[in-house]
Amino acid sequence: MSNSQHLEYEPYGGGGPYVDLHNAETVAYGVYAAPGTYDDTYRPAYEEQHEERYEERYEEQYGAYAAHEAYEAPPQPTLQLPETLQLPETVQLSEPLFPRQSTGAGGGGRAARRRRTRSAERPESTMRRLLPQALVVAFLAGGTTAFVAEDKAVELTVDGKPRALHTFADDVSELLAEEGVRVGAHDVVAPAPGTELASGDEIAVRYGRPVRLTLDGQRHDLWTTASTVEETLQQLGVRAEGAYMSVSRAQTIGRAGLALDVRTERSVTVMADGRARTVRTNAATVQEAVQAAGITLRGQDTTSVAPGSFPRDGQTVTVLRITGAEEVREEQIPFRVRRADDPSLFKGTEAVERAGQPGLRRITYSLRTVNGVRQKPRRIRDEVVREPREQVVKVGTKPLPMSVQGADGLDWQGLAVCESGGRPNAVDPSGNYGGLYQFDTRTWQSLGGSGRPQDAPAAEQTFRAKKLYVRRGASPWPHCGKRLHG
Repeated sequence: MSNSQHLEYEPYGGGGPYVDLHNAETVAYGVYAAPGTYDDTYRPAYEEQHEERYEERYEEQYGAYAAHEAYEAPPQPTLQLPETLQLPETVQLSEPLFPRQSTGAGGGGRAARRRRTRSAERPESTMRRLLPQALVVAFLAGGTTAFVAEDKAVELTVDGKPRALHTFADDVSELLAEEGVRVGAHDVVAPAPGTELASGDEIAVRYGRPVRLTLDGQRHDLWTTASTVEETLQQLGVRAEGAYMSVSRAQTIGRAGLALDVRTERSVTVMADGRARTVRTNAATVQEAVQAAGITLRGQDTTSVAPGSFPRDGQTVTVLRITGAEEVREEQIPFRVRRADDPSLFKGTEAVERAGQPGLRRITYSLRTVNGVRQKPRRIRDEVVREPREQVVKVGTKPLPMSVQGADGLDWQGLAVCESGGRPNAVDPSGNYGGLYQFDTRTWQSLGGSGRPQDAPAAEQTFRAKKLYVRRGASPWPHCGKRLHG
């Protein structure tokens, strides 16, 4: 029921003044006083979202009295009164409980006639009429007291913004639901949700905010209830004095979060040119720290740690003064040998069909001197100037004949011992003759041999020697030829 509706009350039995209960002054609990003799100390300031619930509870307290504009007393016969009834002394029965102002002469006459009529009635009748009035007053006073007791004055602070509220909520969770305040796993509520509410309580809600913090090169993904960068650093215990920050300390952090890069001040020692320099810096790289120490890198100069790495607190960095040159060297690339079977050659015989050729590689070396000390040459470039050419060798597969007509009965072993000591790979001091029978290369190849005679098997050397004997007799071996005949 809205406050614009009026609940009028007519004393039991009719004829009395009509009373507007909703516009009447509220009587303090346990105290009875004439209207207008005290101050109203209860003045709740309800917000719009509480009006609907206020009306529902109001109707629950007043029941049927709030459902009609005028109160209708029950029929008189249903009221059973005791023989004697003691009313509170503070209730004045001689005057109307809620007098109505007279609006005219006619009204005054009717009131006078009613007063004369009531004065002539018996005390029992008067008490019967006034009893419903007393019960209504007591009921309204008790219901209003309970209604007021359920209303709580609290202060709700959401992200630092306080609001004074009146609420019928029983606990913190119900209050937040009424106010449309939604909280998640990273939000903080104090006191905790579910805590019972009492008038005068203070409830604080701090929303969590995602922060991507890169601290001294290390990335951290975290949540904070702080509303500014400075508060966040204080929560994390990060030393901000002398630190580099990608945003201002006073920067506010919205609900969407913030990306923050912080480099704290560190102590770095730089060794250069025989001297040590210690600086405090918030540099992002070792190279920046070296520059902060007043040291310049020239030419091939570098540092003992990667110039782009992050400098750590207490780190020592050595500057390397580098001088040097380049040296080019050429190296041969060995060729491959490919062997192919040849049925026209006797077994054990190999002939080079295509000679191989080594390739050429050009290598560039760096010759450096670091802080006056010569370093080991370091290969920096490698290029092939000429590719190697493969060598092809034919390998005989034809069976080797062991007999030559006209030379089989001779002492070839005695001749071999005399010429070479019986060694198939023997070569004379001049290098022109080789093998068991000391062939020269030209004679050997004229007999069908390939390559050098000393490289051929012993059986092939004997076979070629027999063929030579058939052609020229023992003359190729002027000193040892007589051994052929014993």
